[in-house]
Amino acid sequence: MILAKVKGNLVSTQKNSYLVGQKLLLVHPIDLNDNYIGKNDVVAIDVADAGIGDTVLLVQEGKAVQQILGHKKAPVHSIVVAVVDSIDVMDDYTSKK
Repeated sequence: MILAKVKGNLVSTQKNSYLVGQKLLLVHPIDLNDNYIGKNDVVAIDVADAGIGDTVLLVQEGKAVQQILGHKKAPVHSIVVAVVDSIDVMDDYTSKK
């Protein structure tokens, strides 16, 4: 699982039939200090009712996505599975600014 920040909603009127009714989000991986990692955003299905600005757990593994959706017919690689309420870590594990 990857920590990510929700940057926006994605609306698509034309999509794969197995994605009809699925909420799509635009998310970006983050580190423990809430800084973006890398340059690429990710489109993910949302099963956790996340919103813009939320920190979420992102799964990017086909088999896990298939288990969550209950089938393997949707062309999906990434799925938001949880909204993170808080993160508590020891100081040794985060970079100091």
